[in-house]
Formats: sequence, C-alpha cells, structure tokens
Amino acid sequence: MKLKKSMEYLKKAERLIPACTQTLSKGPTQFVQGVCPVYIQRGKGSHVWDVDGNEYIDYTMALGPVTLGYAYPGTAKAVEKQLKEGITFTLPHPLEIKLAEILIDIIPCAEMVRFGKNGSDVTSAAVRLARAYTGREKIVCCGYHGWQDWFIATTTRDMGIPESTKKLTLTFEYNKIETLEKIFSENKNEIAAVIMEPVSTIEPEKGFLEDVKKITKENGAVLIFDEIVTGFRISLGGAQEYFNVTPDMACFGKGMANGMPLSTIVGKREIMKKLNDVFFSFTFGGETTSIAAAISTINEMKKKNAIKHFWKQGKKIKEGYNKLAKKHGMEKYTECIGLPPRTVIKFKDEKGNDSLEMKSLFQQECAEHGILFTGAHNICLSHSDSDIEKTIEVYDKCLQTLKSAIEKNNIKKMLKGNVVKPVFRKI
Repeated sequence: MKLKKSMEYLKKAERLIPACTQTLSKGPTQFVQGVCPVYIQRGKGSHVWDVDGNEYIDYTMALGPVTLGYAYPGTAKAVEKQLKEGITFTLPHPLEIKLAEILIDIIPCAEMVRFGKNGSDVTSAAVRLARAYTGREKIVCCGYHGWQDWFIATTTRDMGIPESTKKLTLTFEYNKIETLEKIFSENKNEIAAVIMEPVSTIEPEKGFLEDVKKITKENGAVLIFDEIVTGFRISLGGAQEYFNVTPDMACFGKGMANGMPLSTIVGKREIMKKLNDVFFSFTFGGETTSIAAAISTINEMKKKNAIKHFWKQGKKIKEGYNKLAKKHGMEKYTECIGLPPRTVIKFKDEKGNDSLEMKSLFQQECAEHGILFTGAHNICLSHSDSDIEKTIEVYDKCLQTLKSAIEKNNIKKMLKGNVVKPVFRKI
C-alpha cells in the first residue's frame, strides 16, 4: 500500500497546523503511521479513498455524522438546491421552522428548538440555560460532552481552564446511582443540571435512567440527555425514545444532517423560553444548506427505515466479531460491545486493562486489508451485506495475526509504526 502523498501532506501540516488536524480524534496520533492513511480525498456510500487512491470500507463515518453514506444523492441534491438560493442571510429562513416542526414531532422532550453547528455548542447552551433557569451554578455530568471549559475541565486535557471553573463540574459513574445520590447530598440546592449520555457502549441497568430522572427532579435540577451520538441512530427520537425516559432537555447533532455541520438543543417550553434572555447566538446558527440537508436526511431515514438497517447490519458485525473471538480463543482479550447501531471493539491485556498495543496491531492489519478501523462501528444506510461479509473475513485474518502476536509476545515488534494514543483520559 502506497501512502506517499499522505506522508507528504503530514510533513506540511506539522509546520502549519497544531496537532496536524482540526479534530483530535481524526489526527495522526489515532492511527498507526506508515500503514494507515493520514488524509482522505473522497467518499462514496460506505467507502472512502485516501489521497494516494487506496480504498477502504469505513465504519467510523467521520466520527458518526454520516448516517446515510458519503456523497449520498438525496442529501447532495438538497444542499445543491439550497446553494443556488443562498446559504446565510440577513434574516431567518423558513427552513428553520420546517426542521423545528420535524424535530418536535419525533423527539419526545422537544417542545421548542434552537440550532447550533457542533455538539459543544448545544451542550454548553443547555448547561448555561439550566443555570439561568435554576439560579444555581454546579453541573453534574456523565459521559463526553465536548471541548468547552465546563466539561473538559474534568479530563486530563484541562490546560488553560481556571481552577474556579473546574470546581463547578462534578462527575458521577454510569449505572452507579449511589454516586449521583452522594453528589446531591453533598451539594444541597447547588446543582443546576445533570447532563449525561443516556447510553454509550454499556447499556443502562434496569431502572437506572428512571432513577436519575427521579433524583434530579426531587432535587430541583434539570435533566439533560446528551444525544449527540445516540440521536438518529438508536432510534429517530434518540435514546430517550428507545428507553422511554424523557429528559427536560436534550442535545442532538452528528447524524441529523448526514455530515453537514448542524446540532440542536430541544426541550420543554418552560425552560427553552429562557433562551429569549440567555445569550446563545452566532452568525451561522441558521445556515440553510445544513438545515436543508437535515430535512432531507431525516425524511430519507423515515422512507428507507434506516434505523432498522442500522440494527440489522450492526448486529451482524457484533455477533460475527464475537463469534470469531471465541473461535480463535481470544474472548479474554477482545470483545465487540454496545447496541448494534454503534458498537465498539475493546482490547484488554492479561491484567484486564485496555490495550492500545493490541488495538494498534489490529488497526494496522485492517488497513492493509482495506478496512479503516478506529474501534467503533457507526453503521450507515450504505453499509451493504457485501461490506459486512468482507469485514468479517478481514477481522478473521486480523484476529489470527493478533493471537499469534500475543502468543509470541511480540506485538510491538509487529507494529510498523507508533502505538495509537488516547485523545484524553478522565481525571
């Protein structure tokens, strides 16, 4: 596999762009250099081509935003049509109302709607809104919620954030309701909101989400579901629809516009009306091509029953991989977990700790066989049966290689580049 152009671009980027990327999770530290591509040129459906012309089946799908497929005809047509009429205007556009009506119709907690561009825009807006609504300052979180100060202060990427800000965000453990109860008992009448990912790779235990909602309400705080990842993937109405637990507010993004930059904060009218006074405003909030893309994408997902497809193909990947792990006697070291529409392959060493070395070798072998692997499977409508079949075949070969490397204790020797690194760790 030739990666000459990728490496040439990387050398230029090292001089011009800090971290060589605009999104750390897409950067060179997340891939085994010298084997995996660094720059993508184009995509079509579920496949991408790097700048050297190498083709890959992609499951990361731009970290989740691509739900229909790259360069999907319906989305492209909607964007092209709107481009001819204009992108950003001096006044609001009717498309804002049209999309708001669609979202209110399908998302359980949505009574009013505002738009952003990134997930961080709307999660931070929700936090500010909750503080204004309750008159309190402290926030409790569980999951990943973006790059803004209030959240990233809870991770190892906390440089540049004032100590006073760090004290205002507390964290609790998923599926351990006692950790949330403890926070409320130690911070009486101080918690403005609980913001959480309703589900990630681990499913909620029976009654957990219901208990979170109950405790939050009893303590006069606002419950916010961060559905940036789960929205338009687990179900059209998000995890709140799937688990039948309705929060006070929710944040959506990623998959709603098939790759176009758009996010939304939705919630109860009583709370959302506070946005008449709380400042949440920026030039590109009503940018019309992304809104047109979202309308087209959601309509296509309804028409093609995309959610059913995500579950079906995701189940094949999850069950297929775990069957292979068992076949090779590797179930101690690796497992595919999560709900089928979005699964993650985990690797663990002899002590049960996450192994980035194993992940790196597996990624390296996948790349050489035409699979762009970062650990997650974000299934899109374009992932075909043949894509899944080829992927399972490649995973079979890669697991064989990984097993041999573990038995010979030479994983590092088999790597043709550096071990991948985490973007951050929780404190």
